Amino acid sequence: MSDASQPGALPLFYRDPQPLSAETHGAWRLRDGDAAFAADTAFAPLVVAEIAAAARDYPVVFSAGESAQPVAVLGLEQRNLFVENGHWADDAYVPAYVRRYPFGFVATVNPDGFILAVDAASDRLMQTGDEGAPLFDGDQPSALTQDAMAFCRAFQGEAEATRAFGEALRVQGLLIDRRADAVLPDGRKLGLDGFQVIDTERFANLDEAVVVEWHRRGWLALANFHLASLERFNALLARQGKTGSAEPAPKPTKSKKA
Repeated sequence: MSDASQPGALPLFYRDPQPLSAETHGAWRLRDGDAAFAADTAFAPLVVAEIAAAARDYPVVFSAGESAQPVAVLGLEQRNLFVENGHWADDAYVPAYVRRYPFGFVATVNPDGFILAVDAASDRLMQTGDEGAPLFDGDQPSALTQDAMAFCRAFQGEAEATRAFGEALRVQGLLIDRRADAVLPDGRKLGLDGFQVIDTERFANLDEAVVVEWHRRGWLALANFHLASLERFNALLARQGKTGSAEPAPKPTKSKKA
């Protein structure tokens, strides 16, 4: 599991993010689409406001990079077990990162620091014709684009809070390397590594002052949602078993680097 925050790396799903402008995209339209773009990824980034909801359906872990980004585990190989024929499972939470696509924010040097962008490579975007909803009304953002701006602005605000939580976990030395493995009856091995989880012993021994601060900031609850979600690895293996039976799911184990 790579750290999507590495400099120069394109964000997950995005192949050609372009800052939106009436001059360039004035005639562009966005047609309805599905979740096929997310079918081949085994994880999706999360923000702190959705960890509780995501933890009901997925294992929630942290990337092994400097950002300690919380992510939902969607599969044990390069496949999203929750997307079938372009449709995200009705009984599963859809991460905000997925819902905002093909829109997103890109960093700028303007006072706000970010500007709304769109992935020009998305097959939902139409540069000509009348299919879909317009991105602009004349030289002004359309209602669709205004809604996307509001959603991305809220997401960006949560991203700042998410970074603060990840940094706090790192400062307290709570994150340890883990991996998850399973073996199919035909001998094929499935595995996921490069992620981290909270060490329960270190977490239980946090200083009292830290516990009080984390309680006030809601971080204790987030940590507990994460820990409870690790049981979802069993459900993930059961879901994998629908397309190829796997042995009983092991709990995440220490990686060689731990």
